[in-house]
Amino acid sequence: MITSTTDPQPADFADVRATNLAVVLRFVREHAPCSRADIAASTGLNKATVSSLVADLIDRRLVRETGLTENRVGRPATMLVLDGSPYAAIGIEINVDYVTAVAVDLSGERLLSWRRSFSGATITAGQAIAAVAAIVRRVVNRMAKEERQVLGLTVGVPGLVGTDGTVRIAPNLGWHDVDLSGDLAKALRDPGFSVQVDNDANLAALAEHRFGAQAGVANLVYLTGEIGVGAGVILDGRLRRGGQGYAGEIGHIQLDPLGAECRCGRLGCLEAVAGIGAVLEHAALSPAEVEVELDEVVRLARAGDSRTLNVLGTVGRNLGKGVAVMANLLNPDVVILGGYYVPLAPWLLPEVEAEMRGRTIAPDVGGCRVVASTLGYGAAALGGAARVLDSVDSGRLPRIS
Repeated sequence: MITSTTDPQPADFADVRATNLAVVLRFVREHAPCSRADIAASTGLNKATVSSLVADLIDRRLVRETGLTENRVGRPATMLVLDGSPYAAIGIEINVDYVTAVAVDLSGERLLSWRRSFSGATITAGQAIAAVAAIVRRVVNRMAKEERQVLGLTVGVPGLVGTDGTVRIAPNLGWHDVDLSGDLAKALRDPGFSVQVDNDANLAALAEHRFGAQAGVANLVYLTGEIGVGAGVILDGRLRRGGQGYAGEIGHIQLDPLGAECRCGRLGCLEAVAGIGAVLEHAALSPAEVEVELDEVVRLARAGDSRTLNVLGTVGRNLGKGVAVMANLLNPDVVILGGYYVPLAPWLLPEVEAEMRGRTIAPDVGGCRVVASTLGYGAAALGGAARVLDSVDSGRLPRIS
């Protein structure tokens, strides 16, 4: 028997109204343009309640009216669409060699997208936080010039992130027990909006689920193709973080007990034998300038260089072993290769798919597909902004100014 640890608590009027506001806002997001009558018919809320809720959302400038439609029986109806023009959601991704910043409006339209080189592996956590705070201040100032209120900030990092926003360990950054959420808020001098922290793969999965080519797919896994390898897992339409927020560390599944040493200190982890570092190392290229070196890998592969093709084949097969684990364990509809895997996808995908077919017990690999991301290197930052929008969808609405 499953029992609750707390007795049910009565919801007050404000709670009910906030929930209903969120219901109406989500409906408009998903079905705009729509009328008040459409909302009432689909949500079960009565027409008077819908009218009151819509008026509230219009006052908050989250929804606006957009004229009449005559393509229906009866009187023309005033149609509603998302507004959100005074608002912005910010996402930041901190990685070993770059920081990405993205700002979007309520509809997900990108307002800003920056990518800056970053020496994450060679500076302290305090120095990194100071550098990220400077970037965030620039983004906030840009939004202020556009007269937009920042709804919130979410930062993605390649490591284990607790539910309290503490980065317990980020091996590739050399971080241990860094209170990123609290320290960044302090560096921003209590900015007046929430500062959240999450694993980069989790955020990239949210971005794919909301904005990507696989948007709306109920069961997907996103694999980060950065210096590290992590998995963001969405099952039944919900991100799965695990008991303490540490789910998805597929990069540290051991594939070869005698394999290459991983940055976590163990041997033969998936990250060590199928990460981008493995591609560059076996191709005798330096990981110092990842994108430059990857361009060279792509050039050599296109030219049919046998050594490069052999390296990509080996890495693809090792990656396929990890994907097969996810396919057997979670039965996702799709596994998305992101980050630096994307430019290498023409050579990696055939090997990954072949290895997965040979190692998955379900018929037809359980219906699982493997595809390359279309969101570019900014997926985790975009997912950070998406998490802010999710909080709005859940009823944490900006106050009427």
